[in-house]
Amino acid sequence: MIARFMFLICLFVSMFSTSTVLADESYDDFDFDDFAIVDDNQNDINLESVSLNSGAKPVNAGQFDIAGAMLGMNYDEINNLFFENSSLYAPRKTDSVVYKINKDWEYNLDYECRQNNIFVPAQLERCIRSLARSRGLLYVSEIHLERAYTGETIDIYLTSNASENVVWKIVYKNDANDLDGVDDANSQTFANQREKKILAFWQGVLDKYGVPNSDEDKWISSENAYDPMMRAYYGQLELVDYGLNVSDAAKNIQAARENFQAKPYAF
Repeated sequence: MIARFMFLICLFVSMFSTSTVLADESYDDFDFDDFAIVDDNQNDINLESVSLNSGAKPVNAGQFDIAGAMLGMNYDEINNLFFENSSLYAPRKTDSVVYKINKDWEYNLDYECRQNNIFVPAQLERCIRSLARSRGLLYVSEIHLERAYTGETIDIYLTSNASENVVWKIVYKNDANDLDGVDDANSQTFANQREKKILAFWQGVLDKYGVPNSDEDKWISSENAYDPMMRAYYGQLELVDYGLNVSDAAKNIQAARENFQAKPYAF
């Protein structure tokens, strides 16, 4: 009887302590309006198979850079490269830094907040974001840069804190495929100028990265699509490490399952 009484006291203290911690975490004075926070869509990753061209050798695409940005760089390194030092690229005018909460963790925190009688949508959203921030689950997921003079942009995507918040994809775009002030896109003048712009872009790509070793537009580290690779399009480059992204997603799914605050059922 005494043992059961002591168990109930401990359970009450534990529940009270958890509620107090939640209250402290979910009502801080952090102004979330200063940041862009987007939903994690968790789209499935569908990879096409890759193969080396006849006689071609693998390249170390993991060592490629786009304007100095490389796969595997952490947020501090990217911040130092583009924000703290002089660079040809500047943060875009709105939402240059975007934050995200992994969807599995967001579900956990939603459940936790509701278990503490927080149901009003605005309060629930603030509770989720505050808990995510205090527990290191709110992370920089995107960085957007632009070079207005040349019409170039760079979009950088990072993993969550579960994988050290490092770069897994870099997308570079320019206006090589477009011409300003042209009404007739099919005109001979437009076609000639567009072709020259694209050829100049491709020549610059070949000069920096060498000849593609997979099809006519890809540089691959191996025939495993989860290894670092780069692909070129008209006026666009995409440097990506799908393996890093998939690994990060798996870590979050597993950790969120293990840390789900289920009720202490006894049976």
